[in-house]
Amino acid sequence: MTTASERLLLRLEWKVVRRLDGRLQGAHRTAHRGSGIDFTGLRAYGDGDDARHIDWNVTARLDEPHLRVFTEDRELTVWLVLDRSASMTAGRPGRGKHDVLAELALVLARLFGRGGNRVGALLFDTGAPRVVPPGTSRRHALRIGAELERTSEARGGTTTDLAEMLDAAGRLARRRALVVVLSDFIGDGDWERSLQRLARRHEVVALRIVDTADDVLPEAGLIVVEDAETGEQLVVDSADPLLRVRLRAAVDARDARLEAGMRRAGVPVHRVDTGRDLAEALVEVVARTGNRSP
Repeated sequence: MTTASERLLLRLEWKVVRRLDGRLQGAHRTAHRGSGIDFTGLRAYGDGDDARHIDWNVTARLDEPHLRVFTEDRELTVWLVLDRSASMTAGRPGRGKHDVLAELALVLARLFGRGGNRVGALLFDTGAPRVVPPGTSRRHALRIGAELERTSEARGGTTTDLAEMLDAAGRLARRRALVVVLSDFIGDGDWERSLQRLARRHEVVALRIVDTADDVLPEAGLIVVEDAETGEQLVVDSADPLLRVRLRAAVDARDARLEAGMRRAGVPVHRVDTGRDLAEALVEVVARTGNRSP
């Protein structure tokens, strides 16, 4: 009997991974590939070679300078930081932000894993984070999917502490890594300082998952609106033009603060709309990332 994660991954492999495979492998440019170097052999010393790599024991035996030759470990460790807070449930049934996050996590785990890279996951809500240690196989991608299926109880009265989410990622990723943060970035905390600390040690990419419900108030007269993070409810007149102008201004200010904070930290942020084709969105993310200066 197949699980929901297996069915989802099968569908994504057919509809998304096959379209992206080969277009994304090696397309992400990062300054922090690998965690070490491996010794591969010896060769004669030549003009311009680094004398620090001379093997003096071999040189003495052969009476000719020889160098130790190394190759860089090209394995990349990828950490997926997955926002599982209450605000991520916004959106239409079957295509909410949490659904898109699950699809992105499975696709990224499968794509990076197929390239021989190790992928781990940090699932963060207002409770204790859950960690899936790095791995490479298809079964490992399904393990991440299984963790995503586990729905944590919503904890009212608090909002997502974005700073703690980023700090938790920093504590988890001890070696240089690619850290991909998947979130709607709706929350509080001094997240910008935490992001700067994380970006100093690792390469960080932010995938901001958004839905129209985050930004647009439907014109439906008197309606009850609820803060998905705190559970607080309020009755408003959705047709009130002043309310709509104030809401638009608040959304624009929130977006501007987010963009400015990401820019100061040197972290690219990519908007992934819940109504967007997933393969097209990922190709655009890679194209924009690849065009950045190394």
